[in-house]
Amino acid sequence: MVSDKSLYPRLLIPVIREAMTDTPVVCLLGPRQSGKTTLAQTLAPDRAFVSLDEKSYYKVATEDPVGFVASLPDAVTLDEVQRAPDLLPAIKRVVDRDRRSGRFLLTGSANLLLLPKITESLAGRMEIAHLQPLTEAEKMRTQGRFLNDLLEGAFVTGIEPGRKSVGPTLAKLLVAGGYPEPLTRPSHRARQWHRQYLHNIIERDVQDVTRVKDGHELAHLLELLALRSAQLLNVSNLARDLGLHRETVEHYLAVLERLFLVRRLPAWHRNRAKRLVKSPKVHLLDSGLAATLADLTAGDWLDARDRMGHLLESFVVQQLIAQAAWTDPDLRFWHYRDKDRIEVDVVISRGRKVWGVEVKAAGTLSSGDGRGLARLADCCGKDFQRGILLYAGEDLLPLADTRMLAVPLRELWER
Repeated sequence: MVSDKSLYPRLLIPVIREAMTDTPVVCLLGPRQSGKTTLAQTLAPDRAFVSLDEKSYYKVATEDPVGFVASLPDAVTLDEVQRAPDLLPAIKRVVDRDRRSGRFLLTGSANLLLLPKITESLAGRMEIAHLQPLTEAEKMRTQGRFLNDLLEGAFVTGIEPGRKSVGPTLAKLLVAGGYPEPLTRPSHRARQWHRQYLHNIIERDVQDVTRVKDGHELAHLLELLALRSAQLLNVSNLARDLGLHRETVEHYLAVLERLFLVRRLPAWHRNRAKRLVKSPKVHLLDSGLAATLADLTAGDWLDARDRMGHLLESFVVQQLIAQAAWTDPDLRFWHYRDKDRIEVDVVISRGRKVWGVEVKAAGTLSSGDGRGLARLADCCGKDFQRGILLYAGEDLLPLADTRMLAVPLRELWER
């Protein structure tokens, strides 16, 4: 194992430790190479560790799942459990006989709740925690309190002399992404890592979750989605561009979601708001992988502003959803767009309470900024809590509505 000093602090650790004190099965889900195995070994270094990537364990686990689980120690970590989903019903039976907390720590690189092979539920016996690629807060070794401060209204307006625009630095952060391994490499080698990463997933992991006739079609779809990240999802257009049936594209999209490569951000709506566009937006989870597939570099910050702006939006969505895992897992995330094409990039809800976040790549504010937040506030009425306009400027500034602020993007990782 690598030394503790070289590890990034994972802000999800307290959540997992708490779950292990009162739940028999704790499952850590997230993309390949996001750090799940390292985190699991850090959390429980003394317990038995079994990786289903190893052929001998995989063979026994798939051929005799009941016998395999029965042979395990009382406390065990099972790595890459999605490779043998039939283990979960066997784990359920064992846990029903002995419900001691923290018996099984599982990791998985596919969303187990979406896998069609799983026919029995571990409801009430298993808690799932989602580990995302590294957030900027984790990379900068800060507390990751931006989302918490948004919910609590802890932002205070003010001008901070001497601070520089985050723009040039931000471009580098976007194309770097959050997978730990490529962060140790120069940019051209990191891009090669991203390409090889995708190749390996299509060659190996896809077959764990479904049957796909042509992996090249799946890869091509992901490339198109990288070019359209942070845009409304139009499956029919994708099918036409790929020369595939719509049903095939829907199937491929589901596969990419199961493997934590893309996410659909649904449209926010209330029953009384009748002029909303209901299409989801599609985002690649990792901005570094998206940049590689879309052939974007940090040098494109000025020359390809629209494309970098979409990449920035996906980046912000990812940071917020990752922070929710240790701030409030019950939060739900949406986007807002009405038929007048007025938008809010991220809508956050908890019960009936609603918060809005807009994203702007520019470092200066204009008179139209915050229009989407104002429209969202009108739709929500008294349920609207706060709105934040994230921009590449330097100061926390009030907008026209007292519930809304312009906040520098750097606050995402400096809090």
